[in-house]
Amino acid sequence: MSLQLRNVVKSYPGGVKALAGVDLDVAQGELLAIVGPSGSGKTTMLQIMGTLDRPTSGEVWIDGIDAAAATDDELSALRARRIGFVFQQFYLLDGLSAVDNVAGGLLYAGFSREARRERAREALQAVGLGHRLGHRPNQLSGGEKQRIAIARALVGEPAVLFADEPTGALDSKTGASIVELLTELNKAGTTIVVITHDAALAQSFPRRVSVRDGEIVADESLAVVR
Repeated sequence: MSLQLRNVVKSYPGGVKALAGVDLDVAQGELLAIVGPSGSGKTTMLQIMGTLDRPTSGEVWIDGIDAAAATDDELSALRARRIGFVFQQFYLLDGLSAVDNVAGGLLYAGFSREARRERAREALQAVGLGHRLGHRPNQLSGGEKQRIAIARALVGEPAVLFADEPTGALDSKTGASIVELLTELNKAGTTIVVITHDAALAQSFPRRVSVRDGEIVADESLAVVR
């Protein structure tokens, strides 16, 4: 899934510019971190790349579709088929098991209930939680909850996964295991874009895009052995 931002501006009332003419290319199969301090514009960038928000001006091309000009229905269909999201907060339903929390990611995808649960079981096994299928969130650690959230994002087999501060609510050891998981998922073919304020974390990614005051100030790539 290719992604291009072209001169993307996002303005808010009062003259505040969250993004000030951003150009960015993300190729199929990339693993990159977008890093910057709070208020730098990185989360706004994720929301626009993930079609959760529209730019004030500029172009957002996703697999040849200009998302900035697409209808709401077209964007909803694009998100359902091609895009997955993971957030710092897990957004799991306490009354549901791990399987049913993940299966909820397919609720509007046209699968039967049993087909949704079977795909959820497979997704949980893929993130190392095949032994926690029936557990509810209050029976799981923070790292396990984040793995469930990642499984829910992956169950629809998206081409690109956007993760907003996925380790922010975790201790350093658990956060490192989540980064390792994202790296393994990327090796399996998923394009992954991680938003973080943690410069040290971003150093572990093969590509780092630094954002400040709504502008990209650095774009660094590091050759890695896969």
